[in-house]
Amino acid sequence: MAIDDDMEVGALGPYTDRPRVFPSMRSKPYKPLKSQTFWGWLLAMLTVTVFLQIFRVLMGVNIRVLLVLMLLGLGGIFYIGASTSPIIVFVFSVCIISFLLSIYLAKWVLAKDEGPPEMAQISDAIRDGAEGFFRTQYGTISKMALLLAVVILSIYLFRSTTPQQESSGLGRTISAYITVAAFLLGALCSGIAGYIGMWVSVRANVRVSSAARRSAREALQVAVRAGGFSAMVVVGMAVIGIAILYASFYVWLGVDLPGSMKVTELPLLLVGYGFGASFVALFAQLGGGIYTKAADVGADLVGKVEQGIPEDDPRNPAVIADLVGDNVGDCAARGADLFESIAAEIISAMILGGTMAQRCKIEDPSGFILFPLVVHSFDLVVSSVGVLSIRGTRDSGAKGAVEDPMAVLQKGYSVTIVLAVITFGASTRWMLYTEQAPSAWLNFALCGLVGIITAYVFVWITKYYTDYKHEPVRTLALSSSTGHGTNIIAGVSLGLESTALPVLVISVSIISAFWLGHTSGLVDETGNPTGGLFGTAVATMGMLSTAAYILTMDMFGPIADNAGGIVEMSQQPESVREITDVLDAVGNTTKATTKGFAIGSAALASFLLFSAYMDEVATFAHEPFKQVDIAIPEVFIGGLLGSMLIFLFSAWACSAVGRTAQEVVTEVRRQFIERPGIMDYKEKPDYGRCVAIVASASLREMIKPGALAIVSPVAIGVLFRILGYYTGHPLLGAKVVASMLMFATVSGILMALFLNTAGGAWDNAKKYIETGALGGKGSESHKAAITGDTVGDPFKDTAGPSLHVLIKLLATITLVMAPVFL
Repeated sequence: MAIDDDMEVGALGPYTDRPRVFPSMRSKPYKPLKSQTFWGWLLAMLTVTVFLQIFRVLMGVNIRVLLVLMLLGLGGIFYIGASTSPIIVFVFSVCIISFLLSIYLAKWVLAKDEGPPEMAQISDAIRDGAEGFFRTQYGTISKMALLLAVVILSIYLFRSTTPQQESSGLGRTISAYITVAAFLLGALCSGIAGYIGMWVSVRANVRVSSAARRSAREALQVAVRAGGFSAMVVVGMAVIGIAILYASFYVWLGVDLPGSMKVTELPLLLVGYGFGASFVALFAQLGGGIYTKAADVGADLVGKVEQGIPEDDPRNPAVIADLVGDNVGDCAARGADLFESIAAEIISAMILGGTMAQRCKIEDPSGFILFPLVVHSFDLVVSSVGVLSIRGTRDSGAKGAVEDPMAVLQKGYSVTIVLAVITFGASTRWMLYTEQAPSAWLNFALCGLVGIITAYVFVWITKYYTDYKHEPVRTLALSSSTGHGTNIIAGVSLGLESTALPVLVISVSIISAFWLGHTSGLVDETGNPTGGLFGTAVATMGMLSTAAYILTMDMFGPIADNAGGIVEMSQQPESVREITDVLDAVGNTTKATTKGFAIGSAALASFLLFSAYMDEVATFAHEPFKQVDIAIPEVFIGGLLGSMLIFLFSAWACSAVGRTAQEVVTEVRRQFIERPGIMDYKEKPDYGRCVAIVASASLREMIKPGALAIVSPVAIGVLFRILGYYTGHPLLGAKVVASMLMFATVSGILMALFLNTAGGAWDNAKKYIETGALGGKGSESHKAAITGDTVGDPFKDTAGPSLHVLIKLLATITLVMAPVFL
């Protein structure tokens, strides 16, 4: 990529050559602006750092003692698994192997050098800010989770029980404590997944920067393997967590013994796990998204537009906060996000598989219940091959010979896709073959193929609309040449247009998978086909069968972005920055494709959870509940409220970014005025002040939209339940909530597609101009593109990603709280 040196000057103001002298960047540990009470801080620290303390204690134990403890722990896990099913043993084995592989990847990445001292100093400052914010953010989330756990316990202690629970001896008290324990475990695992995402990113960024000094391909490999480490641990944790919970409940409750619970009813006890994961993921995405985009907007508006200095310039007081935001918003939040996506999909598919097996009177239903765990076990295998297929070789030296990083990542994805098709077909033959319908497994294998194709098409569509190699982004960049207004109009229209193809793909996928399942040959006692919904569930599993590789590509984005910032701040040669710029632009595309993938999977998973909710209501109400009539005024109102919830949530999330960015802009302007020596490298900016402002504001701002998501479905359900009681409509509350969930899912999918794609396209339109097109850096086109990128920042990294988490959270809340609406 040839970037003209004098383009740095442009129309934005003077920019002279910088001396290669860099002050110490090690900032003091983050301290929130508002003091916390002793007990609040104690609770936060205990909740967030308990697993770290355990890890540190274990690291201090003699290696032989530690080895014995590990073997005992593994022995206990495998004993429980063997007492449940050989399939569980297989799942445990694959997950443990994937953890060992992740350790290898971590050691490989950490063995790379950190480059010159100035790079390490910047990385340390980023690490301080990220870990400080993470502790405070997750301390706040933990307190809210404990409060919600008390609410869930109270509800379950006084709710009615189903006939199946009564016959199995599972009373209110045991059911309540099981649900709360699953909720807290899901929340804890989601938090750990977020920490793992951040832990690797703050250590890999500087190593990618150092590798970029030698080779673009080596830098790419380091970033991919760092993302692969996080992906393997997150997906492995989601799978093994549910497997351990399932096996523990199976053994403890004596499932399938005379007078005990049936195995087909066991997956319903896992719903709390998905709820806990969704709860933490929403607040992590909100808080991290507000943090990263407020810092980014503040840094760009004052630094790039007003002062005329490049992006990630060390003279910008908000630059460290911006780089910290990439880790807490794009890495920690995304780790929790995908953990929640996989957990919700596995649990909903297990519920539908158990329900279908019960209706079809299948002799051994365990295959249909445990099938999702097997699929994601193979996901770990095929994604590992995809990650390891990306090799690091030195470039030939000529700039034109540097291989396109996106092409390299696509090759790895193609390898993963091919292996996923093979292993998915083998899994269906192994797990879903039944004598009642010998060819059913083939239909379900085709359902999985539909899901895999859907994932691939979703990735391609998002790439088409957000990669500057394609016409939409280039057209958007061209609109910048006529001003800021035309850039905004073009970006909004592009985002609106981008909703069409994904919706068509989702529609075709749901209909195809439902039809394949419906014609599988599985019928209930009355002869009616029953495999339609499970076929849709299998398609969802197919779509997520390469989730670990997708998460790898997603983590690659913020790591590459951070690497570019470290290169700029440490004043490396322009040739190194060109390499990280290419990786950063590709990272923007991979982040956008991951979000598109997540939206598609959220649509299918929400459809499954909605179906599970209908079954749950029918079970508690002791009457059929298969349709929701929106011609009933109250039900129609529920739908309107669901759509309104999506728009109000998006508005609050975007306005939170705007308000926090205003504080950052004010602070950065103040520092430039009060410390004029900053521009001449004579005074060091106060980076810590901006970090503290953004951290405190994002924690404060995430509460209102998060509370809206938690309270709304419960309040609406209870209100209309009371109204139905007095008007003689006992299921009115459940129907209104079902309508709200349906409309919220539809509106949320469309809104999330619009926000994510428009934001990603605006970002890459700016990157395209910065390559030298349309006047390059500093031109009027560049300034207009910066405005578009600023507008799109809260779209693509705050409101958009939070929406698909919100959709699944609403579905899990309604499923857990179903008895409250009756």
